[in-house]
Amino acid sequence: MANQIKSPVVDTTGKTRLRDSLERANRGEGPSVGQWLEFPGYSLAKTVAPLGEDWVLIDTEHGNIDDSQMYLQVGAISTSGVSPIVRIPASEHWMMKRALDCGAHAIMVPMCESKEQAEGIVRACKYPSSRWPQGLRGAGAMYAPAAFNQTGREYLLSANDNVMICVQIESRKAVENVEDIAAVDGIDMLFIGPNDLASSMGYVAFDHASIPDVQKASARVLKAGLDAGKYVGHFALSADAAAAKYHQGFHFVNCGADIFAITNWMSSEMGKLKILVEAGKGEIGNGLGHEANDKSEVDCSQNVSTIGGHIGYS
Repeated sequence: MANQIKSPVVDTTGKTRLRDSLERANRGEGPSVGQWLEFPGYSLAKTVAPLGEDWVLIDTEHGNIDDSQMYLQVGAISTSGVSPIVRIPASEHWMMKRALDCGAHAIMVPMCESKEQAEGIVRACKYPSSRWPQGLRGAGAMYAPAAFNQTGREYLLSANDNVMICVQIESRKAVENVEDIAAVDGIDMLFIGPNDLASSMGYVAFDHASIPDVQKASARVLKAGLDAGKYVGHFALSADAAAAKYHQGFHFVNCGADIFAITNWMSSEMGKLKILVEAGKGEIGNGLGHEANDKSEVDCSQNVSTIGGHIGYS
């Protein structure tokens, strides 16, 4: 897959891989799918980007990613041929400006709860133009054009069409206003934050998938987005969850996150190691243990070679 990806944009107008993948999802040809970054680091972003399929999201809301790391990771992701998305910490004008100026193909804004707030987000993200006379974005994006394979002038003239705006619906109040939010011109996508949504409704966040009230609220968000002709996304941490959301009608899903991948794999392997050590007691030093080690070393080498093949290390 990685060697098939050439550019983060799909044509000379600056149309992004993200937008192209969402159009594909809208045709029922598979979800727009990507990965989620909580850790900082250019090398990490460069490694994960080819595994993202369509996009990689840089989480500056809950992740350990500051402004300088955001710039580095956007560059790493876009030069790997997928769309960089930035989730900002709050709906502050200056946060949107920084995320867009570093070259994000889309921004995700948390806790959007009203039509008025959504309209303010759109104003902050749009350059003033005949189409968007209310736009407030300043024309000083020095780094963004490169992420779209464009000159500064080309970017300035096309960014309003190419950059996507996603707002998170993740509170009881937001669900109550979701039809009005979805109708706001310039909002491209609604994204459900299931943990915060469950919390705002008085439930334990991590139980959201089994709570009928939360699922009913999610269904309302999905319907509102579809009725308004907008894309709708949902957070997912596994292939099973991502596929289930796509089959429910969601266009945009992640398939994991860096911190969960690392902790789940390490805890699983540590648990497996303890079981294997207990099962092998009494075999150390009698030759059987050495034979088992040889086999494990072969298996490990094969696994490393396979992983390297996927991400370009071999």
